[in-house]
Amino acid sequence: MAAQSTLLERDFYARPAIEVARDCLGKILVHGRTAGRIVETEAYLGVDDRAAHAWRGVTNRTRVIFGPPGHAYVYFIYGMYECLNFVAEEEGKAGCVLIRALEPLAGLDLMRRRRPAAKRLEDLASGPGKLTLALAITRKQNGADLTRSRLYVLRERHPPAFEVVVTPRIGITHCADWPLRFLIADSPFVSR
Repeated sequence: MAAQSTLLERDFYARPAIEVARDCLGKILVHGRTAGRIVETEAYLGVDDRAAHAWRGVTNRTRVIFGPPGHAYVYFIYGMYECLNFVAEEEGKAGCVLIRALEPLAGLDLMRRRRPAAKRLEDLASGPGKLTLALAITRKQNGADLTRSRLYVLRERHPPAFEVVVTPRIGITHCADWPLRFLIADSPFVSR
């Protein structure tokens, strides 16, 4: 996989969150010995988006979102799950991309050990909390530089062709009708 792929550089992330969210589809997320193709994302638009953590401004929790693009923002939710976001936009302007689902590609045995409840390959990383468990992504990776750490994203030289579907975001209360969820059409790996 590495010989046919290139690392995404900072300029990929230093763009509007909506563009980054759409363009993350099909890219390969790698953490240690595990990897998966990104099949579903959501964009969060910072202080203008009441569903975004950055809506209330800079706090200890959200500081990384206002920092340089191309870093991981990992947070804890519902007292049990961690969620991975990529910081987008220019430094000082909050915006991020929630990685909602992956198609598992590498380290499948390791992922299965981490997610024993998943009976099918399609269920290993079919949600934001599931994928962080499968890839062992925790709040220890919060602030990790996606261009210089063990958590990174690759662009395949010859990615498979796919159609993008756009829907409203899911699982939120505010701004829930905004069409900021992007997924690969007909992927059996998207969240349910």
